Amino acid sequence: MTGTSKPAAPALVTLALAMGAFAIGTTEFAAMSLLPFFSVGLGIDTPTAGHVISAYALGVVVGAPFIAVLGARLPRRTLLIGLMTLFALANGLSALAPTYGWMLVFRFLSGLPHGAYFGVAALVAASMVPTEQRTQAIARMFSGLTVATIVGVPVANWMGQAIGWRWGFGIVAVLALATVTMVALLAPRDRPDANASPLRELGALRKSQVWLTLLTGAIGFGGMFAVYTYVASTMIEVTHVSKALVPAVLMIFGVGLTIGTLVTARFADRALFPTVIGLMLWSAVALALFPLAAQNIWTLGLDIFMIGLGGGLGSVLQTRLMDVAGDAQTLAAALHHSAFNVANALGPWLGGLSIAAGNGLVSTGWIGSALALAGLSVFLLSLALEARVTRARPLPC
Repeated sequence: MTGTSKPAAPALVTLALAMGAFAIGTTEFAAMSLLPFFSVGLGIDTPTAGHVISAYALGVVVGAPFIAVLGARLPRRTLLIGLMTLFALANGLSALAPTYGWMLVFRFLSGLPHGAYFGVAALVAASMVPTEQRTQAIARMFSGLTVATIVGVPVANWMGQAIGWRWGFGIVAVLALATVTMVALLAPRDRPDANASPLRELGALRKSQVWLTLLTGAIGFGGMFAVYTYVASTMIEVTHVSKALVPAVLMIFGVGLTIGTLVTARFADRALFPTVIGLMLWSAVALALFPLAAQNIWTLGLDIFMIGLGGGLGSVLQTRLMDVAGDAQTLAAALHHSAFNVANALGPWLGGLSIAAGNGLVSTGWIGSALALAGLSVFLLSLALEARVTRARPLPC
């Protein structure tokens, strides 16, 4: 146990944590929606612009475990403030990027604090409620990201169209600085666990169930990103609608993501495994329908809402990691967001390959459905292995 004092106003602490999630969600998803605009501004084509999204994801993958291990002995409040400060600086630099090369560098730096922030924030949120309500607490913190897809992303996209794509990144720097202030004022002044150490955190890497849970998210979430990354381009080139409708469809996705996150958390606290399986099957179907739905704006909007509902998987897998990580909670929680952003890199990359091969923008739906089913296969394998280990254990005398 750490020396964390009980916060006087847990709802305000959660709000502060959710503000950081809102800032992260805005930049992560807005970058995808701004892809058609910054690709023109930087003089690159659409598949090449997808590498900017992948650079951010790579930063998350690298930064989450590195920062979680090195920050094992830091107070969680101090770590959260430092992470958001770096996030603000890197996004401010992204807004000023003069070339494609510099944009890659700044997006990579922007991704470094992402996973560690979400990991530490999830642990803080879960520590303020009874064990049987952990997923719901994590979901409330994580809802900052989902609300960002309703408000932050459409606003950033509108700003990108109206006054320039650079403002879409600049506003995120402002949001990050607001988070720094809120966390400094509201988060509990904790002391780190006296037994915490980098080696103890690295112990998570010896657990096969940790790796299988991470792999479930890394593959399974890739489907959602394969479609979402290119949805603005799909609307313009396939659905043939005005660019002005792009923010509205992104908002529909955000509504689905928010509902999915908050509602499925309640089911997960009662029955975790069936909730994971149900969400991944839902995603596979919704993504498979995308090539058919993309031809009409109404069916496209409905399908994007359905794809958003499947995003509730994030907080559910976070709880699963907490269950299998043992003492290495910080690293495991942070690695969840590394896995999430492996998906963020994998989905756009595979989608881009399919588009470049001449299969069209709508082919991302088939790629996404295949990834969702592959992720489900990994999760079912992890359950089978866990059950076999449980049966092999000797009965207590």
